[in-house]
Amino acid sequence: MEAPKPEEISHPPMDQLQGLEYCIDSNPSWGEAIALGFQHYILALGTAVMIPSFLVPLMGGDDGDKVRVVQTLLFVEGINTLLQTLFGTRLPTVIGGSYAFMVPIISIIHDSSLSRIEDPHLRFLNTMRAVQGALIVSSSIQIILGYSQLWAICSRFFSPLGMVPVIALVGFGLFDRGFPVVGRCVEIGVPMLILFIAFSQYLKGFHTRQLPILERFALLITVTVIWAYAHLLTASGAYKHRPELTQMNCRTDRANLISSAPWIKIPYPLQWGAPTFNAGHAFGMMAAVLVSLVESTGAFKAASRLASATPPPAHVLSRGIGWQGIGILLSGLFGTLSGSTVSIENVGLLGSTRVGSRRVIQISAGFMIFFSILGKFGALFASIPFTIFAAVYCVLFGLVASVGLSFLQFTNMNSMRNLFITGVALYLGLSVPDYFREYTAKAFHGPAHTNAGWFNDFLNTIFFSPPTVALIVAVFLDNTLDYKDSARDRGMPWWVKFRTFKGDSRNEEFYTLPFNLNRFFPPS
Repeated sequence: MEAPKPEEISHPPMDQLQGLEYCIDSNPSWGEAIALGFQHYILALGTAVMIPSFLVPLMGGDDGDKVRVVQTLLFVEGINTLLQTLFGTRLPTVIGGSYAFMVPIISIIHDSSLSRIEDPHLRFLNTMRAVQGALIVSSSIQIILGYSQLWAICSRFFSPLGMVPVIALVGFGLFDRGFPVVGRCVEIGVPMLILFIAFSQYLKGFHTRQLPILERFALLITVTVIWAYAHLLTASGAYKHRPELTQMNCRTDRANLISSAPWIKIPYPLQWGAPTFNAGHAFGMMAAVLVSLVESTGAFKAASRLASATPPPAHVLSRGIGWQGIGILLSGLFGTLSGSTVSIENVGLLGSTRVGSRRVIQISAGFMIFFSILGKFGALFASIPFTIFAAVYCVLFGLVASVGLSFLQFTNMNSMRNLFITGVALYLGLSVPDYFREYTAKAFHGPAHTNAGWFNDFLNTIFFSPPTVALIVAVFLDNTLDYKDSARDRGMPWWVKFRTFKGDSRNEEFYTLPFNLNRFFPPS
C-alpha cells in the first residue's frame, strides 16, 4: 500500500475560517437579516433577564423594579452594540451584561450601611445608586487603557499559543451556566438540546427556496416549539405539586414580567436618582472591569474568526476596549446592575448559523432598543424559561471554546514547551475559579477574607474568572519560558502581520471606520 502524502495527513493553517455563508462585510437579504437579527435578540435575553432576576430581590426590589432593570439593561445593550459595531472593533458582537460584575455587586448589596435600611424599596434605590457610582468610576479603567492604546501595547505580549487557553475558557469557563441549569428541568432542557443539535447540524441540508432554513433559524424554531411545550405542561398542571425550585425553572408563568411591565417606558440616565460614590465599592468594581476586558479580548478574537475576518490589529482591539469602557459608563448612568462585555452566546451563534454579518448584529441592536421601550412585548419574550437558554448555551459556549483551540494550528504542538503551557494554563484556568466557587458556596465569602473589603472583592473577582486566570498563567509562561528561541513554535511569524493595521491588506476591508472617519483617526 502506498504511503500517504503529507498533505493528505495534515491540513494547512488558514488565516480565515472557511465555510461561512456570509462574512463580516457581506449581507443576507433584508428579510433574512431581520429574522437573524431577531434570533440574536432572543438569545441575548437569557443573560439580560437572569442577572436582574437574581440581584434585584437581594436588593429589596419587587417585580416592577426587576422589569425596569431588565428593560434598561436591554436598552443599553442595544446602544452599546451599535457603538461597538460602528466605531469600536466593528466585529459582529453583541455587547451584553456580564456575570463578572456580580461578585462586587453582591458585596455592595451586603454592605452594612445599605443592608440595615428597613424599607425594601428605599434599600433597592440606595443600593442601585451605589452600584451606579462604582460602575461610573471603574469604567475609566477600560476607557484609559483603550483610548490611550495601552491595551494595544499589552497585546503585543500575546501569541497564538497564549491566546488558546484564554479564548477556550471564554467558552469552557461558563460550564456552570450550561447543563447544571438544564438539569433543573430536564423535561424541557434535554429536548431543547437534542432538537437544537438536530436542526442546526443533522438537518442543515434541508432547504426552502434555496435557504437552509433549519440550520439558519434553528434557535428560533426550537425555542418556539419547546416554549409552547413548556407552556402546555404548565397549563395542564404538571408542576402543581412539584418543589418550588422545579416550578421556578420549568413553569412559563413564574417570571412575573408581563403583568409588571408597563406598555411603554423609555429608560433614561439617572432614572434611579443621583449615583453615590464610595472608594471601596469602586476598587472592587475595577476588578470586574479588568475581567470584562480579558473576556472581551478573547471573545473579539473568537468573533473575528467566526466572521471570517482576520484577527483584529492591536489598535483596533484597543479601540474596541475603549468603546466598551464607554458602555460600562452608560451602564452606570442608566443603572443596569451590570457592566458590559461581549455576549459569548451570540458569538457562538455566528458559527451555528454560519452568518457573520455585521448588519445582522446591528439589526438585533435595533430589536433590543425597540422591545425595551415597548415593555409588554419585550416582557413576553423575556418570560422564556432560562432552562431553554441553558440548553442552547451547551452548544454555543462549546463552539466558542473550540474556536480558541483552533489557534493551535498556528503553533508547534510537538514542542514540550507548548504542551506544558497550554495544559497548565487550561487546567489552572478551570481549577482555580472552581476552588473559589466551592469555597464561597460553603463559607459564604471568598478565600480572600481580610478586613479590607475592597481588597477581598478585587482578588475574589479576578480569580473567579477562568479566562483571566488562564491569561495570567499563559502569558506569563509564554513570555518567560524559553521565549527567545521559540518564536516560530509560538506562532509569531503568522501572528505578526496582524499586529498593525497596514500589516495585511484585508485589515482595511474589515476594520476601517465608517463615514470616512479614518481621516481623523488614522490607524497605526
